[in-house]
Amino acid sequence: MKALTANKAAVLWTAAILLCVGLGAWQLGQGLYIMAKAELAQVLLERAWAKTLEDGKPHKAWSWADTWPVAKIEFPSLGESRIVLSNTSGEALAFGPGHLLGSPLPGGNGTSVIAGHRDTHFSLLRDLKNDDIVIVTSVDGIGREYKIRESKVVLADNSRIDPSAAAGLVLVTCYPFDARERGPLRYAVFANESPDAI
Repeated sequence: MKALTANKAAVLWTAAILLCVGLGAWQLGQGLYIMAKAELAQVLLERAWAKTLEDGKPHKAWSWADTWPVAKIEFPSLGESRIVLSNTSGEALAFGPGHLLGSPLPGGNGTSVIAGHRDTHFSLLRDLKNDDIVIVTSVDGIGREYKIRESKVVLADNSRIDPSAAAGLVLVTCYPFDARERGPLRYAVFANESPDAI
């Protein structure tokens, strides 16, 4: 009788351990899948961006996409770059940062707003410093240099970002960076356009 109870306990412990290992592997797999999807998307978007620069027309990275590249943003101090997509829909932001509709495209009159996810494409915003340079190349192939003037936490519904202000750039992501749920706070990086295009 005691041996049977000990065997049941061993089976239950084994099942519990296997369940925990399985759940852990599933969680790890989900995280790796999201990261792999984001990285692969940037490779495909780079190809679409190259075609856009060749002929000046929008090119989707895959046929079912609801977005296309409108700019490339580079962060020389971090050795990183990202392709910027035409909107900030949930689907678009899964693949890269997006240009906020209603704000001018980079290089246009006013302040361009680009948003991205804090846990993938825009996790690097936390590493930018005042006076760092950000280079944004638009579909006309002209690169514009922006100098970061400040970074701050703002409320999503009261950010005081004015797209009609002087030529500039605001990069936005959710805040805090390590949060698991979306909240009311955003991390915004404000930059002014340098007078010389590169």
